Amino acid sequence: MVKLYGFSKVNAMARGMTRDLRVLWALEEMQLPFEIAGMDHPAHDLNTDAYRQLSPFEQIPSIDDDGLVLSESAAIVFYLAKKSGRLIPGDRDGEMQVMRWSFAAMNTVEPPLQGLLLLDWTARGECAKHREFLVGWSHRALGNLERWMADRQFVATDEFTVADILMAHVLRGIQDATLLVAYPGLVAYRDRCLARPAWKRAFEAYCERVEAA
Repeated sequence: MVKLYGFSKVNAMARGMTRDLRVLWALEEMQLPFEIAGMDHPAHDLNTDAYRQLSPFEQIPSIDDDGLVLSESAAIVFYLAKKSGRLIPGDRDGEMQVMRWSFAAMNTVEPPLQGLLLLDWTARGECAKHREFLVGWSHRALGNLERWMADRQFVATDEFTVADILMAHVLRGIQDATLLVAYPGLVAYRDRCLARPAWKRAFEAYCERVEAA
C-alpha cells in the first residue's frame, strides 16, 4: 500500500496550497488505497535524518510504496499513473506528451508564479523592479499557455491526465487575481479541472485533517 507523507500541520498561509494535494488528488482519481503519515512542519518533523532518507530536500510530499521511495510531487503522480494504468495513455506518444506537459507545469509555468508569490509574501511592497520582472515572466508563461489551450479541453491529450493535475494545481496557486484577467481560457481550464469530484474529495479531506500553525 502507498504510504504518503503529507502535512498534518503547516503554516496558515500555506495551508490548502501545499504540494501533497497533488498526490492526494491523483490517489483519489485513481482510487488507489493509501495511508497518510502526518508530518508537523512547525515541529520540524521534516528536518530529521530519517525523513531525509525519503526526501533529501526535507520537503512534502514523499511516498513509500512497499519499499519504493519517491519524493517530488510530479515524479510521484507520474509513478502512480504508471502503477495504476490511469490518467496516462498506454501508447508511447501519449505518455511522452503527458511527461512533456508535466515538466512544463513544474519547470516553465510554476517558477515565475512561485517567485512572485514568495516575493509578495515577504517583500511588503518593496522590490518593485524585481516584482515587475516576475510579473512579465509570469505573463509570458501564461500567455503562451493560453494560446496552447485554445480549442483544447486538457493540456496534454484529449483526456484528463496527471499533467492536468499538476498544471491546474499550479494555476490554482496564483494569488494575484489580476494575473489571470487576460486569460479566460486558463481560468476556464483551471475551473474545469477543479470541478472534478476527486479534487473536491481530496481537498475536503485535507482541510479536515491538516491544522494551521
